[in-house]
Amino acid sequence: MKTAIIGSGIGGLITALYLSKNGYDVTIFEKNEEAGGRLSFVKHGDYKVDRGPTIVLLPDMLKEILTEVGIDLSKLDLVRCDPLYRLSYRDGRSFSKWSDLAEQLAEISAKFPGEENNFNRYLKEMEFRFTEGKKAFLDRDFIKKRDFWNGPNIQTLLKLKAYQTVKSQAKQYFNDPMMQEAFSFQTLYIGGAPFKSPALYSLVPFSEHFHGVWYVKGGYASLVSILVSELEERGVTLSFNSNVTEILCSKKRCVGVTVENRQHLFDQVVYNGDFPHIKELLPEVKMKKKFVPSSGCLLLYLGLSKIYENNVIHQFLMSDDLQQHMEDVFVHKTLPKDPAIYTFHPSIIDDSLAPKGHGVLYGLIPVPASLDIDWDNIDNYVEQIITEIEKRGFPNLRDHIVWKEIRTPKDSHVDGLYQGGSFGIAPTLTQSGVFRPQVKPFDYENLYVVGASIHPGGGIPIVMQGAKLLANYILTEAREKSYEEVR
Repeated sequence: MKTAIIGSGIGGLITALYLSKNGYDVTIFEKNEEAGGRLSFVKHGDYKVDRGPTIVLLPDMLKEILTEVGIDLSKLDLVRCDPLYRLSYRDGRSFSKWSDLAEQLAEISAKFPGEENNFNRYLKEMEFRFTEGKKAFLDRDFIKKRDFWNGPNIQTLLKLKAYQTVKSQAKQYFNDPMMQEAFSFQTLYIGGAPFKSPALYSLVPFSEHFHGVWYVKGGYASLVSILVSELEERGVTLSFNSNVTEILCSKKRCVGVTVENRQHLFDQVVYNGDFPHIKELLPEVKMKKKFVPSSGCLLLYLGLSKIYENNVIHQFLMSDDLQQHMEDVFVHKTLPKDPAIYTFHPSIIDDSLAPKGHGVLYGLIPVPASLDIDWDNIDNYVEQIITEIEKRGFPNLRDHIVWKEIRTPKDSHVDGLYQGGSFGIAPTLTQSGVFRPQVKPFDYENLYVVGASIHPGGGIPIVMQGAKLLANYILTEAREKSYEEVR
């Protein structure tokens, strides 16, 4: 079966590994000069830092899928981060999150006395919800809508209290507003607001404690070279600098793709671009609804002449009013005046990212996925961000910056991310589960999709799970067709 995959993001690569393992003849068309999509590096001389994802969650899911597609896990050096990260506040207070239960309870006792039993109840109840939620929603697709709207699923939705938001659910466990914030802001990892994302996504902050936060030595994007090497060994064709401009169709069947004005024929096509953009390749297709993008990111990549040894890898410099920051981003669509800032300083445990004695630092500010903001003239805003990072976590930072690169939602939009959003479409109630685009979204019998905007959603392991769902669907479909032909 000749299969074309448009795009070499993590969804496309994992799909190719599943299909090639089952004897499919796969060709990947990638418009850029290298694979990985959002999972790639920003480089400058001997400095390199992850362009997008940095926090590695759901390690068991990641390793299970890599094993299934034939990757030797010894090639992947995963390091556990404990503390997971630190939340730092402008008034000098801080709160560290731990996967070690004793350490976390001690931290809560010291910073938020009286919340210890609430945390234990949170872990117990959320473990049940994670197990049930994974079986009901992460481990299956909903191409047939009736598979979602059945009695057991409805019961699971009620048990998960999916009608609530992540923020409102955190309020049911913790009394202190800072604790509520500490266990709800993680929706930002997938581009959603805590007060808009359904409680199903409360599984993200729980997973941090239960499964841990990890770091891939060499950078998260080093996973891509491992996957590409395996694909090349299998004879999978990776065609770089190959921009697909059209998906070729005849009636309700896709017959191939057009690349550089040349037509290439295939038995089936998998689209791994940001889903709403598929219409550019299939003008005749009718989208059933207008999609809401996830938040965008203002990203700072810095090369430093030192390593801040006594710091933490992941740190959140919290806003005095996170709710206002969220409303600026998701409601008013303006640059936040008092933003929360995420910093990533992997050089503390990884000396492969910069020259000896040097380091890299990554800063991220959630901002609107809006092209109405003048992203070409934000130098003063960036300087304010650097000042804040310097004051609150990295003393004398400016004295040690030897390289700086800025990335905005405008850059993301140019790269093909929907409306400049960094995480696919937003994880709102009407864009989750059965309401999210599925791996086979149209009536074309051999056209499929995969990626962050497709069920089950964004985040590297979750997109990998989406690729697994897609591969299982394609293989099952092929078996059923063969059975029908034999009959």
